[in-house]
Parts: sequence; structure tokens; C-alpha cells
Amino acid sequence: MIVRILGEGQWRLAEDALAELNALDDAVEQAVSANDADRLATALHELLEKVRSGSELPADELHDSDLILPSSDATVDEVRQLLDDSEEGLIPG
Repeated sequence: MIVRILGEGQWRLAEDALAELNALDDAVEQAVSANDADRLATALHELLEKVRSGSELPADELHDSDLILPSSDATVDEVRQLLDDSEEGLIPG
């Protein structure tokens, strides 16, 4: 699976990472629901670090992304808008 972090690049992760990504996504959603910027920063950091543990794709290679995640400095309002545009959170499933 290919995951894009906005403003950073793309990473390839094994499909079995999806369950852990979903759990981390839940923490992001809870932080946004609580309007808690500090909690969001922590949850988003953990989610993006999991993605970064995959294999980074070269910048000159463009692939369709299976998932697109916000940048590490995204605000509660920015993440809320991404969540509002999705019925399943940042990570479907």
C-alpha cells in the first residue's frame, strides 16, 4: 500500500500495517473531536511515524496513493476538514 504524507512524500507499507494505522487514526479522530491540539499533535506524530517506518519512495517516482494523510503540523481545523470529507476517518476500514 502507498501512503502519502502531504508536503513530505510517499511510503510503501505492507497491507498488514492497516490495522495499526486504523488504531492510530482513531486516536487522531478522538483528538479532533475533543478539539485538543496537543493530543492531536501526539496522535498525528504516532500515525505519521508508523507510515515513515515503511519504505520511502523516491521523489521522482509518482504513484497513486492508497491513503493521503495530513502534514505533521496540521491544525485541528485542517484535520477536521479532512475527516469531514471522509466517512471512515483518515484511514478507511
